[in-house]
Amino acid sequence: MTTPVCPFVKASRPDETSLKKCPFGFDSSSTTTAAATNDKNNKPSQPHKKQQSPSPSPAVIEAKCPFGYDSQKLKIGPLSCVICQALIFQCSRCVPCSHAFCKGCISKFNDCPLCGADIEKIEDDEKIQSLVDRFIEGHARIKRTQEIDSNNTENNKEEGVAESPKNKTVIYEDVSLERGAFLFQHAMRAFRAQNMESAKSRLSLCAEDIRDQLEKMGNTSELCSQLGAVLGMLGDCCRATGDTTSAISYFEESVEFLSKLPRNDLEITHTLSVSLNKIGDLKYYEGDLEATRTYYFRSLNVRRDAVKDNPNVPSLILDLAVSLAKVADVDRSLGKEDVAINGFQEAIQLVEPLKLKPEETGLQKRLDSVLEFLKSQIVEKEAEATL
Repeated sequence: MTTPVCPFVKASRPDETSLKKCPFGFDSSSTTTAAATNDKNNKPSQPHKKQQSPSPSPAVIEAKCPFGYDSQKLKIGPLSCVICQALIFQCSRCVPCSHAFCKGCISKFNDCPLCGADIEKIEDDEKIQSLVDRFIEGHARIKRTQEIDSNNTENNKEEGVAESPKNKTVIYEDVSLERGAFLFQHAMRAFRAQNMESAKSRLSLCAEDIRDQLEKMGNTSELCSQLGAVLGMLGDCCRATGDTTSAISYFEESVEFLSKLPRNDLEITHTLSVSLNKIGDLKYYEGDLEATRTYYFRSLNVRRDAVKDNPNVPSLILDLAVSLAKVADVDRSLGKEDVAINGFQEAIQLVEPLKLKPEETGLQKRLDSVLEFLKSQIVEKEAEATL
């Protein structure tokens, strides 16, 4: 049985030789709850247990996070907004009840979601927000190895001088990419709650950290894939707020990084083609049909290659049919009716013969929907021709 550790620290288990330290000291027996006492309401959810041994080994001390994050399962703690269930962003309190929420969340309400009191006004709480920001910096960012003077360390040991935290080497791994993708997870929570500014803030931190790693480690497949996904989500946030220019910029950068990766990963292929389609969608809304077709066609080629390498994957064939329909629809708008009809017919020839396995029945509804749409595009045109 393993000892639970704070999920935001890539801490070593008791059976490992090297220990990684929490910057707030929450993984040692001498922990103080200074961070928690910044606000009298932030009491530790599980206090430290006293050790029976007068000099316990740090390797066997059970870590207790004062915010309740002492298990592998993420919890809603006192630093979280109960509306979006993510860490508070732009912390604001309702007056008169003083309950704290994200500003973007509570601004949608006239009554407090917790107590039902009429909200007279909303006030910023910089104290709590500062604690949240410090918590993120300490638990969810890349912390590089701190360089220390090994000679001074040895001298201190010989002279009996205690080793301070300042001259210890602390390796704090990038948990925004590991341990459940902490920052990305909170961004997704905020995005689902339509708190786009919070989502953008967390995703921007993710992107910043991954860029730092890219400079340090080069364009590895893992990092490029992660950055491509994060940039795609940033594009979605900007698109949701109507910022088309920024959305296109993020999607294009996402495509740039994803294009550097080998196409043998179906998830990467799917994400790349979706990003290209999203740029095409935005160009379509801007009325630039030629640019729209260019991006749709690039997505189509990505999906053609994927189906060529994986001809028996129904989901890929459906994706390819959708891309054919998108390009055909633009061709029709450009006055190229014969080309459009050929595109719709090719898509139908791909979808009609599909036979789903029992474990693929979840795709049946999508298959029926795509096929119905494709046939309707040809039937409608034939009906127009007979008039």
